Amino acid sequence: MAERFRRLNKMPRALSAGGAVAAFMFALILGTLGIVAVHAGGLSALGPWDLRAIWFTIWQAALSATLSALLAVPVARALARRRFAGRGLLITLLGAPFILPVIVAVMGLVSVFGRSGVVNEVLAWAGFPPVSIYGWQGVIIAHVFFNLPLSVRMILHGWQAIPSERFRLATSLGFEPGDIGRHLERPMLREVLPGAWLAVFLVCLTSFAVALALGGGPRATTVELAIYQAFRFDFDMGKAATLALVQVGLCVAALLLASRVSRPAEFGAGLDRDDVIPAPGGWRCHADGAAIVLAAGFLLVPMLSVIAQGAPGIASLPGAVWVATLRSFVMALISAVLAISLSLALAQSVARGQRWTEFAGMLPLVASPLVLGTGLFLLLRNVTSPTQLALPVTVAINAIMALPFALRILIPAARALQRDYGRLADSLGLRGLARLRILTLPRLARPLGFAGGLSAALAMGDLGVITLFADSRNPTLPLKLYQLMNSYRMDDAAACAVLLMTVSFALFWLFDRGGRIRAAL
Repeated sequence: MAERFRRLNKMPRALSAGGAVAAFMFALILGTLGIVAVHAGGLSALGPWDLRAIWFTIWQAALSATLSALLAVPVARALARRRFAGRGLLITLLGAPFILPVIVAVMGLVSVFGRSGVVNEVLAWAGFPPVSIYGWQGVIIAHVFFNLPLSVRMILHGWQAIPSERFRLATSLGFEPGDIGRHLERPMLREVLPGAWLAVFLVCLTSFAVALALGGGPRATTVELAIYQAFRFDFDMGKAATLALVQVGLCVAALLLASRVSRPAEFGAGLDRDDVIPAPGGWRCHADGAAIVLAAGFLLVPMLSVIAQGAPGIASLPGAVWVATLRSFVMALISAVLAISLSLALAQSVARGQRWTEFAGMLPLVASPLVLGTGLFLLLRNVTSPTQLALPVTVAINAIMALPFALRILIPAARALQRDYGRLADSLGLRGLARLRILTLPRLARPLGFAGGLSAALAMGDLGVITLFADSRNPTLPLKLYQLMNSYRMDDAAACAVLLMTVSFALFWLFDRGGRIRAAL
């Protein structure tokens, strides 16, 4: 038995599924960047406006990520230790803003924070000057709106991963809330917070649609928006490639920083009892309630505003919209399955000590989606018409762009699984499909469901790659919404936005609920 265990440990790590996925990611991301650079004939120098865009990108991403992570901690703690009617539904609803298509969410934010929105009406009634949703402040508000739910769910998974036996032991020892925070909650946050901050930082670092809709001026231009301008208006491929390399460098620096800050909590294995976390009373009870109410109001009111505008017109939508809905639904399902399969392979490799595979899994965030799509366009146009591959390429790219989020969700759980049960499984010879079926999938069901729902919803609402490979004969639902807006059919566009939001949320709920049910079995 001991000799067999040594042979398992000596197996070449490069032959693992995670290693193969990581090698593919390196080839895809770096290859497309190289294609763009070669086609451009070299790199171009950056001007003062480009340097200003780089600086704005860094500080707005850092501020947005910090605000999202800090605000998520009290909300996640309140949801973890409080039980009330509708708690499960509220947790699911709080994840909705991140999965909303950007164009739909911006409509909701403008209706609340815009010139004639609810916030400015209240400020005018109170005698305060109005606030503007446009410019850097609008970019920050939108980024926090999108990414606060993601941070809450990632941190909430960290609270739920603490074995309930540790809380029972703390209660029997007479621990006060401060003692529980010092010995249980803070070690968990040291492990989870850097990953949550990094995920949000990278999202904001590569922000495009938010900056285009709410920023876009000289003082509120991100690197991704500068890349778009270099492509679309200047056709300066050299400058676009240079900015893409700068963006890669910034994201790599963030990856290295987060890896040095994060520390494993090492609570050990528990008995999987779903006990209630101790909930202190007094002012802490009121603080938890306030955190839940404020977060729910900030995240749900813009969505309710969009629903109120578009819901009455859903029944009168043309048939082409429903066909596009079915097409997008099937594509999103395929993208989600592909994303969680790739992320699971990478997460298991990271848990076994192959740290370089984690970097490969985060490459889709560090690379510009516009550069990735343009590189594929330049590559495929010499083989076949890009429009003929529009749908399969969109499915693949959506899965790849969702991969970093799924990976950040799975890595903490995969590390805990390997730490608690890895040696036992190896000593029993549990490998391959048997290990996947008996150990991995049951133990990781909850984060796998969340990651799958997130991937499906993001794919459902994507309006990036499909615009580069646009095929008007087979549009997706986001592309159909974009076409309705361009044709000034705003009533149909509002109804289409509600339909898109509903289907995206339904996909997220199906995967997330399925994972929680499987974890409870």
